[in-house]
Amino acid sequence: MRDWDWATPLLLGDVTTDRIDLTVVRMTALPDDFATDARLDASEISFSRYTSARARGDERIVGVPNFIMRAFRHRCVITRAESPVTAFAALKGGRIGLAGWQDSGNTWTRAALRAAGVGLGDARWLVSRLSASDPAIDRLGPYAQPGLIENIPGQPPLLELLAAGELDAVLLPFMPPGFFSPGSAFRLVLPDVVAAEQAYFRETGFVPGIHILGVKAGVAAQHPWLPQALGDLIDEAQRVWLEKRRRYADTTPWLIDELVRSGKSLPESWNASGLAANRPMISAFLGEMRLQRLADTDLTPDTLFPAFA
Repeated sequence: MRDWDWATPLLLGDVTTDRIDLTVVRMTALPDDFATDARLDASEISFSRYTSARARGDERIVGVPNFIMRAFRHRCVITRAESPVTAFAALKGGRIGLAGWQDSGNTWTRAALRAAGVGLGDARWLVSRLSASDPAIDRLGPYAQPGLIENIPGQPPLLELLAAGELDAVLLPFMPPGFFSPGSAFRLVLPDVVAAEQAYFRETGFVPGIHILGVKAGVAAQHPWLPQALGDLIDEAQRVWLEKRRRYADTTPWLIDELVRSGKSLPESWNASGLAANRPMISAFLGEMRLQRLADTDLTPDTLFPAFA
């Protein structure tokens, strides 16, 4: 899994169980093919890639409806600091860069843009690596549409193209180096992302799921109780982490403001695991997979997570 703050109770042994001899492997990038990775029995995996695999009939991984990464996406669209663009609608007819077409996060971000009037046919989508330190790999797959959705030849860094004015915006999961410093070359497109995301939650009732917990099918068959037990362990780690974070809120000067705001703006169940709690969000994601032609599938939440149906 990635090095999430809430994993600290797992890493320190504050949250444990005598049923599992658990080793947590922290990674900056998730395994390319977890199903064949001999090092691991379970892993944080892409919601989109898991869904696409299931649509192809690939059942090597048992997905657990525990969303290890869950996040609003309105904050994931950046532009140049001096850009006049301050609304998603202003990107209509523009050039938008992204580093992975099938990525779960970008799938949700494109849905947010479409809701603002920027559908797939309303912009030019250009795929490349974010920075020069990122590898030059296939980031588009079979989804290219000439003149609409294209790889950039040579994979020049998207952030350099954005800084040079050759792109109007870039979709990305994490902010680039220097973004949080005064004088950053980039800023969020939306002046008030919190208001936009609160409105999104009022409309949909969920925070989008990006990554899930996956367990190898052979391991799950040998230990049928394990997927749920691992999910429960992660839930307990998140609960303990939040409890401590609210007590020790001085890691940044105004973290307490964020904790208060999220506590009052969202129900306690906003990050609940399980199929029932996430059915509307999972259904919406399956709808996006079909609408954005990422997968030709008649999957439902129950058939996507059959072990939990």
